[in-house]
Amino acid sequence: MDNQRLYLVTGAAGHLGRVLTERLIEQGQKVRAFVLPGEKMLPPNAEIFYGDVRDKNSLMPCFEACSNHDLVVVHCAGIVSISSKFSQILHDVNVTGSKNIADLCVEYGVSKLIYVSSVHAIPEKPHGMVITEINDFDPDLLVGQYAKTKAEATAYVLELAAKQNLNVSVVHPSGIIGPFDYGCAHMTAMIIDYCKGRLTSGIIGGYDFVDVRDVAKGIILAGDNGEKGACYILSNHYYTVAELLRMLSKITGRRRMRSFLPIWFVKMTAPLAEIYYKIRRKPPLFTPYSIETLQSNANFSHEKASSELGYQTRDMKQTLLDTVNWLKKQGRV
Repeated sequence: MDNQRLYLVTGAAGHLGRVLTERLIEQGQKVRAFVLPGEKMLPPNAEIFYGDVRDKNSLMPCFEACSNHDLVVVHCAGIVSISSKFSQILHDVNVTGSKNIADLCVEYGVSKLIYVSSVHAIPEKPHGMVITEINDFDPDLLVGQYAKTKAEATAYVLELAAKQNLNVSVVHPSGIIGPFDYGCAHMTAMIIDYCKGRLTSGIIGGYDFVDVRDVAKGIILAGDNGEKGACYILSNHYYTVAELLRMLSKITGRRRMRSFLPIWFVKMTAPLAEIYYKIRRKPPLFTPYSIETLQSNANFSHEKASSELGYQTRDMKQTLLDTVNWLKKQGRV
């Protein structure tokens, strides 16, 4: 008789980690949820473990007492940052934490590791070219500390796959958006600000945005069908900021956004905006790095994930509708 699967999800109190954990439990899977001490919005019906991915000793209990199960580890824990300044904790969590997880997966002989990287770890191609999966990751080819940390961590887990026979698959989500964000990620903040009338102007540009629920499903599929050492882009489609705001206007009935700031002006004021949001203790909507991202080539292809994993995405209008309705239920808009 085959062992039953046991999932360990790090960062299970975060947006993606919580959605993934709840979906696994809905499917009847057993889940160990690794969260920071003091987290309040814990996923229900999961076995909770407290600790910090930077502390290897705090991670070890998650890997123990599971001899009758095939342990599948999904490493979601990480910090997403559009800040233009260096952050030591960003490096320690995204790189050192990921190395700790990967090393423990080797030590305990886990059945599978799914590392949640990012499309930011993949070097940008010129506009007009399609961006697909790569095999070699070099932080020096990238701009921004967040991208560099994800590339360094991705390179490390793939090296363990080659040298230590670690069964790991890597997923690269694009810009995650959607309901069930109990924190305040950048896109959630934009939606809230729009619904409350605080967003008075948009910016010219866009990115590939994907529903958090589709990414969660893609991760599960990668656990089921992902090849050892393989990478899969979990993207959706490119949307301009203007397109997203038009959809939100139709959903909410609010006046359509007609003011879009020129790029030169946004670049000039972005450092001040970053300081302003820091004082308010809220995630900044626009920083020099985020502006560069919105002007970049975000033509990502998820053809490999669709053909090899069965990955599918939903319409962005549905994503935004579900997000607004959820925020209303939470009393946040």
